[in-house]
Amino acid sequence: MSDLAAPLEPALLPDAAHAELTAAFSVLEGTSFAARLAALAGTPVEALRAALPKFVQSRLDGAVRGALTTAMSVALRSGPASTPLPIGQSWFHRGLAVASGVAGGAFGLPGTLMELPISTTLLLRQIAAEAAGQGEDLDAPGAAAECLQVFALGGRAPSDDAAESGYFAVRLGLAQTLKGAIGVNLVPGFVGAIAARFGGPIALKLGAQAAPVLGAAAGAAVNLAFLEHFRGIARAHFTLRRLERDHGEALVRQAYEAVAATRDARFVG
Repeated sequence: MSDLAAPLEPALLPDAAHAELTAAFSVLEGTSFAARLAALAGTPVEALRAALPKFVQSRLDGAVRGALTTAMSVALRSGPASTPLPIGQSWFHRGLAVASGVAGGAFGLPGTLMELPISTTLLLRQIAAEAAGQGEDLDAPGAAAECLQVFALGGRAPSDDAAESGYFAVRLGLAQTLKGAIGVNLVPGFVGAIAARFGGPIALKLGAQAAPVLGAAAGAAVNLAFLEHFRGIARAHFTLRRLERDHGEALVRQAYEAVAATRDARFVG
C-alpha cells in the first residue's frame, strides 16, 4: 500500500512579485487621501468641506460627473505616455497640473469649477501612462474603465468601513456596475459610482481653493498632491493587474489577503 500523499503547500508568489504586491498593498490600503490633504492644508477635513457654499455642494456630483466624462473622451485618445516637449511624461503632467491649479485657484470657486475638467483630464492621462507602463493595452475595450476606476480606488474617506472600502471590495463593486458596458460608452451607473467616491477628494480640493488669490497657491499644491496620489494608486493597481496576468488572479488575491491578515494581526490582542 502506498503512503498517503502529504498535503500540498499553498502556492506562493515569487519573492520579487511578493515584494511588488506588498508595496502595492501599502499604497492601496494606506492613509486616505482626504486625511493627507487635510494635513497639507493644515485644516480638518470637516472644515474643508464646510468651506463650500451650499449651492456648490448641491451641484458637486454633476460637476464631477461632467469632469469625468470630459476626461474620458480626451485623455486616452491623446497619447498619455508621450509629450510635446523633451521631458518625461511625469514631469510634463506635473507642470500642467501646477499651471492649471494656479489658473483655477486664482479666481476662487468659479475658476476652480472651470478648471476641474482640465485637472481631471490631466489626472486620467497620468493614470493611463502608468497603465501603459505596466503593460496594459490602452486600445483594449476595457482600458477606459480600468483607468477610470483608479479615481474610485483613490477616493477613500477616513470614515469608510474597511470591509467595504478595501481594494478588492471596491474593484468587485465596480465590476458589477460595469457589466454590459463597452469601451468608453460606459453605463451611467458606473460613472456615477466613480463620481460618488471621487467627489469626496474633489470637495476638499474646492474647499482648499475657495479663497481668491490664496487659492492660487493652494490650487498648485492641491493639484500636485492629487497628481502624486492618483499616480501612486494607478501604479499600484496596474502592478496588481500585471501580477494577476503573470501568476493568476486567485494566487494574487490570496497573497494580498495574507498581507492584510499580517497587518491586522498587529492590532489584535
